[in-house]
Amino acid sequence: MKSRTKPALRALPVAQVQISLPVQGVLRDVRHAFLGLCIDAGQKVLAALMESDRIALCGPKGVPDAMRRAVRGGSTASQVVLGGQRIAVRRPRARSMADGELALPSFEWAAHCDPLDAATMAAIAAGVSTRRYASTQEPVPAAHRPRAASKSAVSRRFVQLSQEQLAQWLARPLGEVDLPVVMIDGIHFRERVILLAIGIDAQGNKHVLGLREGSTEAARVVASLLSDLIDRGLDAQRTRLWVIDGGKALRKAIVQTFGTTALIQRCQEHKRRNVLEHLPEDMHASVKRALKDAWSVSDAELGRRQLQRLASSPQFKHPGAAASLREGLEETLTVQELGITGALYRTLRTTNPIENLNGSVARYCRNVKRWGDGQMVLRWVASALSDAAGRMRKLRGCSQMRSLLKALDARRPEAETATLRTAA
Repeated sequence: MKSRTKPALRALPVAQVQISLPVQGVLRDVRHAFLGLCIDAGQKVLAALMESDRIALCGPKGVPDAMRRAVRGGSTASQVVLGGQRIAVRRPRARSMADGELALPSFEWAAHCDPLDAATMAAIAAGVSTRRYASTQEPVPAAHRPRAASKSAVSRRFVQLSQEQLAQWLARPLGEVDLPVVMIDGIHFRERVILLAIGIDAQGNKHVLGLREGSTEAARVVASLLSDLIDRGLDAQRTRLWVIDGGKALRKAIVQTFGTTALIQRCQEHKRRNVLEHLPEDMHASVKRALKDAWSVSDAELGRRQLQRLASSPQFKHPGAAASLREGLEETLTVQELGITGALYRTLRTTNPIENLNGSVARYCRNVKRWGDGQMVLRWVASALSDAAGRMRKLRGCSQMRSLLKALDARRPEAETATLRTAA
């Protein structure tokens, strides 16, 4: 019912007012303010913990104690680790009555460099350059004086950490693990070559054994690497399968160092590519098929005859290809002669396991534009190997390693001697 004394109320249209606000800037300021609030709260908590530690050492402030072991020494400027950088704090000091400065457990925990080192190595492994490292960290307000995130600081830290990793790789003892298989291959960095050796134990696990820097894959560089492996505990008397890419220097150094205990398996994929390089394009398909058939049979003698027949066939009128096929032909059949079949044979017939690791090293080092001396190359490779070591899987076909071990034991020189004595 309408009132006669009051005027009727009229509904007014809603007025819309558009106000332009720098939303992105506001959100950024809120984020900085919140992060600063968290840091302030963390600093207060850490200050309380450090003061609690000092009270445990010196006793309550202002309370005389003739039996106290330490006295208060004011405070000093220090830093603690926050993510991938350092934040300035004031550290209370406590001095022992006899031994000088005492450490506060809470500060030692907060200032520990392991999280900082881990953040640095993780960022570089992800492809972050030292120049862009600071942009990957939380934008700490300048009032807290963040440090250790500049290009030079990150670079110095990486040099130190990678040098430690290199020293670990070069000094790791090898005498406690049986390595029936070793693979060696080279990684090229412009004019430098890093020789890398990995071993495979009886359970099929892969182990990085060592690395050596040189200008080429010369026999003396390989011999130096092999000598280092022996000095660190690699059993030189153990009959072992060596899988290589076919380099003559590699084979020469291995045979000279290990003699008859070294069974050489030449990479079949490298051999196939070498042969095809000497042939016209229209012959590639048929030759590939013939090589695949010869290397797929379980009978090594049959495979040998097929390869020899291919090299001397009338349609194979290319002396370079025939010579390439005959060179090292026997060593492409070593794993077949050992009676290995299935997945383990397909794995050991090539150098793919170590070349996959080389690919991981190349991806890790992809941001390096200028290589310095050989020590720099070794440091980067060692760091890449440390990053890849945790992701290395067992050898494909590792369930057949028992068959390989039996075949290698039957090839030992003392086993052959015992067989001759029994026959006599």
